[in-house]
Amino acid sequence: MENMTLKRAAELCGGKLSASASEDVELRNIVIDSRAVMRGDLFAAYRGEKTDGHHYIRSAFERGAACCLAEYVPEGVTKPVIVVPDVQRALEKLAKAYREGFSLPLVGITGSVGKTTAKEMISSVLAQRFRTLKTEGNLNNQIGVPMMLSRLNSTYQAAVIELGISGFGEMSLLADIAKPTMAVFTVIGHAHLEFLHDLDGVLRAKTEMLDYLPDDAAVIVNGDDDKLRNLQCRQRKVTFGLNPENDIYAEAVKTEGNSITCKIVCGNRQIPVRIPTFGHHHVYAALAAAAVGLQFDLTDEEIAEGISGFQNVGRRGELFQTPFVTLIDDSYNANPDSVKSGIDSLMQQAGRRHICILGDMLELGGNSGVMHEEVGRYAREKGADFVLCSGTFAEYTARGAEECGQSFESREALIHSIPSLLREGDCVLVKASKSSHYETVAQAVRELAKQKETFCGVTSGENPDEC
Repeated sequence: MENMTLKRAAELCGGKLSASASEDVELRNIVIDSRAVMRGDLFAAYRGEKTDGHHYIRSAFERGAACCLAEYVPEGVTKPVIVVPDVQRALEKLAKAYREGFSLPLVGITGSVGKTTAKEMISSVLAQRFRTLKTEGNLNNQIGVPMMLSRLNSTYQAAVIELGISGFGEMSLLADIAKPTMAVFTVIGHAHLEFLHDLDGVLRAKTEMLDYLPDDAAVIVNGDDDKLRNLQCRQRKVTFGLNPENDIYAEAVKTEGNSITCKIVCGNRQIPVRIPTFGHHHVYAALAAAAVGLQFDLTDEEIAEGISGFQNVGRRGELFQTPFVTLIDDSYNANPDSVKSGIDSLMQQAGRRHICILGDMLELGGNSGVMHEEVGRYAREKGADFVLCSGTFAEYTARGAEECGQSFESREALIHSIPSLLREGDCVLVKASKSSHYETVAQAVRELAKQKETFCGVTSGENPDEC
């Protein structure tokens, strides 16, 4: 936090310093994990579901924290603590006030699917001309957004901030803190329906951001999405998609190995691009990035270079090609829309068999069973050879997949069966909500592939069943 002193931080968040200290000491970044503290940081003792940050205040000071933000001072702590009634509210106040000190353009990204991919693509494009701050990891909620904003400084010329929500009112809070000057909406899909009820609820919750955008802001939306195509707003709406009726659209889309080529069209401008990953859903992220780039007056060359420099993150459709199997590890998160997109990507891969290994999709509300069954049916109709699943809703997914569906009583049982189920030349998709911990399933597939390659000579065509 540039030029943010202890005294000023305490004033902004309505807190009181517990110990005498140099009030001119400048704070660095906001951190909530004591293990990540670096010298000069402000450690926020956040109370989570499983832990209480107050227990780690001493550890934070030992690692070099300049100050801690807490609701009480643990016994024996003599270094400066800003004491507040509520750490979460204090973080929000501090981050909001700090953001107001910068006039740089900030792109707020939201949607049910593809936020992180769009964020990475957009920031890669803007980075061709501007020093750009972007959301790191999963810092996209009421805790993460203040942490990201604390990293702003005068060297940045733009910011791309992901805004993730699960309930009504949360977007208003985040947008009020981040103050986006431009918005990108990816998809209005079946996510967090336990709290948002239906697609109209998702749209209403996501578009709370519009109340905090300037009147002249660009609102960039996926025009192929029914809800977004019909969105009415006071700002200037720009649509992107595969349909030529959009303001910005893609044509001549081709998959070439592990990359996609297409031509992005906007009026008389035609920008040939190469997207360095597979799956046609990445075309939408490239279109969103191009739309933002055009708003920033970037050249065709800068936009194309930024898209070609895109790098995906964190088990979101990672492709691992081995002599034994091809694995799509998409175990970071899941909802019906993203799972169907993952199935589409799987079926685009050449292989002897196409196998979906699917876990639970969470926070879907009362229709969870129906939606899981629909996903299983979608996999079967698209041509998947097997749909293997575990979890609370596994029987629904398997039911939808009919003869190619198989449910397991636990994730461990599924993992145990993987060696007997997979064959050389298979293409495998692993996808589930993060808390289903299907990264362990993906890892089991990778370890099996490594064993087969090492001990079974799959590259020479030996039968893996004989190993």
